[in-house]
Amino acid sequence: MQNYVLNILGSEWIIIILVALIVLFGTNKLPDVAKKLGRTVGEYNRTKSEIQNQISGITNANLNITNPVQNERQKLEFMAKSLGIDFAAKTDDEIKKAISEKMPGNNDSDQKDKK
Repeated sequence: MQNYVLNILGSEWIIIILVALIVLFGTNKLPDVAKKLGRTVGEYNRTKSEIQNQISGITNANLNITNPVQNERQKLEFMAKSLGIDFAAKTDDEIKKAISEKMPGNNDSDQKDKK
């Protein structure tokens, strides 16, 4: 008997689940439960696609790193180039300051305005 119970196929499980749902909810409430389940799955899929779109929007396709940078100056030049900062005649400290001013969420400019 146990071997038969363990060998139930997929389509038989669907029938068992449908019978259990009819017993639990009755035939009158079953369409409402199906609608709510459909809305829940739809909302989940919409939210998932919105999050995926936001994540893909965050990634920047303009950054093409071809090889690892060798020193701090190359890192600064790469960041300055990606932010559109002219770094040719600037020192490392000047480049760092320009990068920090261009970065989003920089509160230094907000604090200067308040003073």
